[in-house]
Amino acid sequence: MIKRGIYAAGLSIIKDDMSLDIDSTIAHAEKIIKNGLHGVFFFGSTGQSQYISISEKKDFISKIAHNKLRNQFYLGTGNNSLRENIDLIRYGMEYKFDTFLIMPPAYGKGNTEEGVYNFYKNIIIKQPKIKIILYNFEKLSSFLFTPEFVKKLVSDWPKNIIGVKDSSYNLYENLKIPNFLIFPGSETKLKSLEFGCAGCISAITNVTHSLARKVFDDFESKSSQTLNTKLISVRETFDKYNLISALHSFMSVEDKKYKNLLPPLVLLSQEKQKELLSKLNSLDFIPNKGIAA
Repeated sequence: MIKRGIYAAGLSIIKDDMSLDIDSTIAHAEKIIKNGLHGVFFFGSTGQSQYISISEKKDFISKIAHNKLRNQFYLGTGNNSLRENIDLIRYGMEYKFDTFLIMPPAYGKGNTEEGVYNFYKNIIIKQPKIKIILYNFEKLSSFLFTPEFVKKLVSDWPKNIIGVKDSSYNLYENLKIPNFLIFPGSETKLKSLEFGCAGCISAITNVTHSLARKVFDDFESKSSQTLNTKLISVRETFDKYNLISALHSFMSVEDKKYKNLLPPLVLLSQEKQKELLSKLNSLDFIPNKGIAA
């Protein structure tokens, strides 16, 4: 069962032939958990999920099922097809993964509350033991979860709808449901721990892991904050760019295996990469040294 904490929307590492590098993707997740994260979500938007084939995702799931950190690994689906979502969830459930981060289909701009309700309803009917973390990201899905709609979903399926990743930031201050986990999608929002949020699920914790964990622990223990300002500044620097492009550009400086992205995604231009690195260097946050700051 997922708990409060700092989680990464995990990166997917891609081989030169544009296939998923399963072993390297797992190794990356192991490393960032070792450096402070409570867990990693695979196959979210940061993980290029909509561009990765179902067969590769299944191969990945069968591999992580035997990993010693499997209880800290969680899955997204990242599919527009209802049947493919259900198929991937069924496969994951066979390997005892029961908690899934699920965004409404992100194809087109016709999502309505009725349609999104039916989307989750069909998943739960097919997989009644599933635990779902809703993914509220209007920019990608063209659908904005309201507090009232989330409450309706939780009321109708209290054993299934257990939390939300709030990347649109309209819920984390306004939604109050007992025993419901709210994870803002950015480490800039960790102060929300003080009024009941559960932590964060963030793209940038792939590199801010140790820093974000220290800030989380200080909030939890009610200790004085010494690093939250720096953490926010680092995140806001990355926010000036496409996050996937910026993360891979940043990490490829030290390890070239991060340089591949699935089309149509691309790395930052050399000019933008230098700009990003310069800004992070001014914050004393640089590859290897800064990552673990």
